[in-house]
Amino acid sequence: MPKSSVAQSVNTSAAVRTYDISAGYLHDALTQFSQQAGIKLALDPALLQGKVTHGLTGDFEIKAALDQLLTGSGFQVIQRDDGFAIVAVPSASPEPAVTTLPAIQVTASNTNRYAAVSTSTATKTNTLLRDVPQAISVITNELIKDQSVRSIGDAVRYVPGVGISQGEGNRDALVFRGNRSTGDFFTDGIRDDVEYYRDLYNIERVEVLKGANGMIFGRGGSGGVVNRVSKQANWNPTNEFSFQGGSFNLKRMTADVGYVINDMAAVRLNALYEDAGSFRDGVSMERLGISPTVTLKPTHRTKIIAGMERYHDDRTADRGITSFMGRPVDVDRSQFFGDPRRSHANVDVLAFNSLIEHKFDTGVTLQNRTNYATYDKFYQNVFANGGLDDVLNEVSLGAYSNATKRENVFNQTNLLYSLNTGPIAHTLMAGIEVGRQETHNRRATGLFNNSLAMTSLPVSFSNPITHVPITFRTRNGGRDGDVDALNRSVVNVTSLYIQDQIEIIPQLQAIVGVRYDLFEVDFQQKNGLREHLKTRDDLIAPRFGLIYKPITPVSFYATYSQAYVPRAGDQLTALNVTTETLKPEKFTTLETGVKWDIRPDLAFTAAVYQLDRTNVINSVVGGQTFLTKGQRTEGVEVSLSGQLTSNWSVMGGYAYQVGEITSDIQGVAKKGASVAELPRHTFSMWSRYDITPSIGAAFGVIHRDSMLASLTNRVTLPDFTRVDAALFTQFTKSFRGQLNIENLFNTKYFASAQNDFNIAPGSPIAIRATLIANF
Repeated sequence: MPKSSVAQSVNTSAAVRTYDISAGYLHDALTQFSQQAGIKLALDPALLQGKVTHGLTGDFEIKAALDQLLTGSGFQVIQRDDGFAIVAVPSASPEPAVTTLPAIQVTASNTNRYAAVSTSTATKTNTLLRDVPQAISVITNELIKDQSVRSIGDAVRYVPGVGISQGEGNRDALVFRGNRSTGDFFTDGIRDDVEYYRDLYNIERVEVLKGANGMIFGRGGSGGVVNRVSKQANWNPTNEFSFQGGSFNLKRMTADVGYVINDMAAVRLNALYEDAGSFRDGVSMERLGISPTVTLKPTHRTKIIAGMERYHDDRTADRGITSFMGRPVDVDRSQFFGDPRRSHANVDVLAFNSLIEHKFDTGVTLQNRTNYATYDKFYQNVFANGGLDDVLNEVSLGAYSNATKRENVFNQTNLLYSLNTGPIAHTLMAGIEVGRQETHNRRATGLFNNSLAMTSLPVSFSNPITHVPITFRTRNGGRDGDVDALNRSVVNVTSLYIQDQIEIIPQLQAIVGVRYDLFEVDFQQKNGLREHLKTRDDLIAPRFGLIYKPITPVSFYATYSQAYVPRAGDQLTALNVTTETLKPEKFTTLETGVKWDIRPDLAFTAAVYQLDRTNVINSVVGGQTFLTKGQRTEGVEVSLSGQLTSNWSVMGGYAYQVGEITSDIQGVAKKGASVAELPRHTFSMWSRYDITPSIGAAFGVIHRDSMLASLTNRVTLPDFTRVDAALFTQFTKSFRGQLNIENLFNTKYFASAQNDFNIAPGSPIAIRATLIANF
């Protein structure tokens, strides 16, 4: 259902709304305020040059809120027939006349579905997206609902420059600008790097930041990161329940209930249950989650948020189909290879988090965020570990299991302060992060028919399912000489960082920041040679960005940034660990681009980048991993999001990317080989049109060029174009429904790959019906 337009008159001035605008540039704060309040605001950006504000947090009428934002600025607000105007405070003189500034109109509409205005993630300060010198895509809450998004993979389908990897059927895995990652995931800026499938039932929006992000996120932040912004208790009561059913026995229920206790306390509860089958034979999943939060405001300057999450996911670990003659084999897309009954993955997550924020009278803002989480994950799979042998008409199967337990503790403390040094305005951010991760990992190899030597099994291609006995054993380097992981690792991280957002003149801004990470690993290999290694990395990650704004809605930018990924956690389970392999990967990004807010509710961005990566871990086949000296990716990205008209919303873009290995990998790939999972051309666009106030429809188009499954460059996944669709209707004030159709024309395609022999077919046409109730 389209949201009603905001009345843009002074009659709204008595309406009380909740605002959360951080200290910073006054012009940017007023722009954000007009968006949040849905009003017309007349102001002159040139006369606001260098002015800052202490921000605004809490419940206010519009006039009172503007008065607080303007405190100490030398300006005041007056009401006009068509909205509000910012004027200079009159000087003490016999003639008290007030002169309105030469004005431009800043307008906002709450019908905006898909264009986010600002982010607090990319700089740790509340900054307009057009003033952040890097490519960022935001999947808003409205887009999550419209597309019926349930997972990270679903969320990034329409994000240019980001691809989906298979993740061996047990974890989220994305490809950021040619760099596969299973660890660059964050929640409210805190690492969430255990390998599992995340749900979005308790998420307000998803932010995809591209390029090296080491200065803000520390380790990781390599080719890009995904940050999930969680739903939190606030003073806007909500009672929303959704019920979904659809193809392949999908059943899903969610609840989002928020309650205001009084002026100082509010609570919120999000919950999920899902039970679903699949178009793949023998594949199913079940998950449930619950996430309560409480927000306290003991004073108007202090905010405390506490929350927790209990989440469980249980599913079949599905590694797809194998290949033949450089292509995925020609079988029914439902065909399983291995044994679905003995291929399963489950994870239990228990997380506690808190945020304490206080704004001092001096203008300093203190933020402290703490996260404690435990993860217990197990997966086991029987899968194809070789291609089709057309002479014998056979496929080789392998099997293994993996168990991981991890305990994370992270604490971040940030100080924010805005000041002027002459005509130059500064927004300063400094912080410290400390963290500890303890990981226990055990891998066991599947031995077929109880034979110590039989780690693979040939089966008929016409029936590639096995029921023979399989014994899972952690090999310790005995007569067979092979060693499986039986490890314990403790990672301690201490980080210091500082950043200055500088407004030299209104048309020229800069971001300068640097981060120091002390990264210590204590690794114990309790199997084989029983290695005990300790390493220490002192890492420096800088970021420099320059922004030129010829006019207020347009920003040209250039940026340089670095990030490091030390070996830790899950990476250590896949390598023969030595001092050499413990050296961190390094990522360097050069990027330039333009961001244009065509209107306050329609944003266009374009970026050109070069991303270099050194000391790379690459996975090829059968769990084998290799160190690569380097690879380079270059590309162009274009995106558009927001409102074309008041009834028409769009989100999507185009990316052109090329990548190559910059040195030989002996026995695997030559220098100049193409980077895996990197299609040269991708295009996607989601478009919703509201036909009447109660009926809407949407179409989405996704095109992906052909891409290589691995560094061997031997197997190619063909190009495809897929069409999605949706219908929306508002039955009553409290009930609305939607129908989502994935792959409307039943296109046969291959969605992702793990290597040459594990390729995931795309889903045939799938229909999901959802009923949403609001009380």
